[in-house]
Amino acid sequence: MPRRSSRSAASLGATLVIFILLGLVYLFQKITNLDLGLGDTTPTPTTISEISTPGSSWYQLYFTGPTPDDRSGGIPDLIAASFDGAQKTLDVAVYEFNLTSLSDALIRAADRGVRVRLVTDTDTLEEETIADLLNAGIPVVDDQRSAIMHDKFVVIDSSIMWVGSMNFSINDAYKNDNNVMQITSPRLAQNYAVEFEEMFDQNEFGPQSTANTPNPTLNLNGTRIENYFSPEDGVAAHILDVLKSAQRSIYFMAFTFTRTDFTDVMIARAQAGVTVQGVFETRQIAAGSDQAWNALTDAGLEVRQDGNSFTMHNKVIVVDEQIVVTGSYNFTKAAEDSNDENVLIIYNPEIAAAYMEEWKEIWEVAKH
Repeated sequence: MPRRSSRSAASLGATLVIFILLGLVYLFQKITNLDLGLGDTTPTPTTISEISTPGSSWYQLYFTGPTPDDRSGGIPDLIAASFDGAQKTLDVAVYEFNLTSLSDALIRAADRGVRVRLVTDTDTLEEETIADLLNAGIPVVDDQRSAIMHDKFVVIDSSIMWVGSMNFSINDAYKNDNNVMQITSPRLAQNYAVEFEEMFDQNEFGPQSTANTPNPTLNLNGTRIENYFSPEDGVAAHILDVLKSAQRSIYFMAFTFTRTDFTDVMIARAQAGVTVQGVFETRQIAAGSDQAWNALTDAGLEVRQDGNSFTMHNKVIVVDEQIVVTGSYNFTKAAEDSNDENVLIIYNPEIAAAYMEEWKEIWEVAKH
């Protein structure tokens, strides 16, 4: 085939190539949200998708409560078994730690060559379990401040997590009401790994924490999950958005509840016809949750005080029986502004139904 040799054909060809390249660059920019200086680069929220292995479940959900045996078995054994399955890394951030079954499992992991690390609150350093970990050569970092490192999460091999409201304590595992999830998701694990490194390596706690959660929104097997850490991610605003979105119902279980912005939205939604019901931990009403309690009861909302003779320790909101807010975050100013906390907002009717079953059990034994 003869080569084109005219100047106009060459110019036209070069122009077409330039337009094609610019089009490809523009398409790449839109897909990746990169700012390449080629016009409007307003960032849009990115949702990362993950699909687990067919036939497997990406989560397991558990609830604690008073049990006859308050020293062994149950959920701690499941967590210990996951520690025994760790191959490379095992990072734990937990406020309170006195379960020897779990400290023993961490030591076993370290003995077989797994890198094991712990971040905890200064208040828990006197526990025998912490001494055992230190004696085994496991590094422990504490926050060394009056506000608390209140997280309760584990990251195993950069893919498996334990998250929820349960401390690694005898009371939380065998006496108190809690929720805890095992989740398999490398993307979500990355968020928690980044948060852990901030505390362990950089000694960033509370307001010093960097706002750098890599995957705040992701899609896991069709489930939208939002993941935030306080104080850096402005958790309260995200929870308020969920509350404001309620069309049919808001059900909550609150260990400590002092946020008037939450009560204001709940009352407003109730006045719009949304069902609002919740359970307060009884002792916390006298300890500072009375303002929220009084605001809701004065507005005619049906709330109750828990019936657990120990502690109702959940921090859960279920909206429209579709969306679950859960984690370590109490509904307080301290949780928002000074403590280290984590929250999951999960859009999944099946998971919401499981939380509703637990809510109903706690509601039934609660006091009017």
